[in-house]
Amino acid sequence: MGSTHFGNDVSEVDGELHRILSQEYDNQRRRLSLIASENLVSQAVRQALSGVFTNTQLEGYPGERYLRGSDLADTIEQIAIERARGLFGCAHANVQPHSGSQMNHAVIVGLLKPGDRILSMDTAAGGHLTHGAPSNLTGRLFSIARYGVDPETGTLDYEEIRRAALEHRPQLIIAGGSSYPRRIDFSRFRAIADEVGSLFLVDMSHFSGLVATGLHPSPLGFADVVTSTTYKSLRGPRGAIILTNRDDLTRRIDSAVTPGVQDGVQTHHIAAKAICFKEAAGEEFKDYAAQGVKNAQVLGRTLTDRGYRIVSGGSDLPFALVDLREAGITGADAAAHLEEAGIICNMNQVPFDPRGPKKTSGVRLGVNAATSRGLRDAEFREVGDLIADILDAARTGAPPGGEAATSVRKRIERICTSFPFYDHPLGI
Repeated sequence: MGSTHFGNDVSEVDGELHRILSQEYDNQRRRLSLIASENLVSQAVRQALSGVFTNTQLEGYPGERYLRGSDLADTIEQIAIERARGLFGCAHANVQPHSGSQMNHAVIVGLLKPGDRILSMDTAAGGHLTHGAPSNLTGRLFSIARYGVDPETGTLDYEEIRRAALEHRPQLIIAGGSSYPRRIDFSRFRAIADEVGSLFLVDMSHFSGLVATGLHPSPLGFADVVTSTTYKSLRGPRGAIILTNRDDLTRRIDSAVTPGVQDGVQTHHIAAKAICFKEAAGEEFKDYAAQGVKNAQVLGRTLTDRGYRIVSGGSDLPFALVDLREAGITGADAAAHLEEAGIICNMNQVPFDPRGPKKTSGVRLGVNAATSRGLRDAEFREVGDLIADILDAARTGAPPGGEAATSVRKRIERICTSFPFYDHPLGI
């Protein structure tokens, strides 16, 4: 007689968790996510994530596993590797990193010695925590020098970066970040790295979907190593990849991933990544990626027309960064007001922010998830006006959740209802 262990639904096993799962499904269905690091995966990716490979325990790499019974898992990982290599046109791909943090930790630990110097973008200017923030492991193990942006334009000043590199002589220079909305001149960084004898890493997490479709220049012809999460503009599962064309670095990178910073291969996630890479090679994905950039630009122009400042004057990527210093409200207050109106975003520091990271002077508005739902120019013009309505109300000093929030929330629900997604919260 079979065990009921294999047949019971979540609602039968754990009513409390089932209610929370259903509530989150309803939240995502009715509210508009403008979190720049979020997206909506396909049904196929969801099925892979919940598939039977979640039961497997593996260590090492295909053909070199420590545990037996891995033939099919080896095949899946090799498929994911080959698809990643084909998608980005690179010689080597590691598809095992569980997260963006572990991805960057592995590369930095694999290439450097503790105490070596890293030159990276300041967090307030748009850099990422894993690029050397004091609170992060990288900031604790390595000596960190920073570069920022031009105070007038909000864009990278390559001469300033060169001066910083000549002064600090780093072993590694990092480009790319968390909230820098413009294209990066990889050739300028490469020249600077060569001048000081540094390795060059590009974190393309926020624009890898554009690189995959040819809508953004690829850093692979310039960087020694390229990293990316798979869940932002790539529209895949939680996780990450590491890419390189340098044969002399592949073993150092692979050993730094496993067993260096993680162990236990998540084959169900690698299967989902493989599906993601296949989807990203299609025409529908290219249309989605192009529309994402367009949506961010429409959103930015709409907010500019309503009197709100967009950092750097616009965006080349699928998010916009709003500077609220002239509006007299904090990023934390703005995000709270928007949440009450059914719009989810994150507070974010802006360049030269006088406020700390717990209050901030800006909000970051990402369009990935809404673009995946099907929203286009007209909808983002409306969304931009609705966001401005809420920010206008916040400037009066009223608490979140007032009359403006009620009106906007109804309109947001109407937009979301017009662009539905999954039919079932569990996705089976």
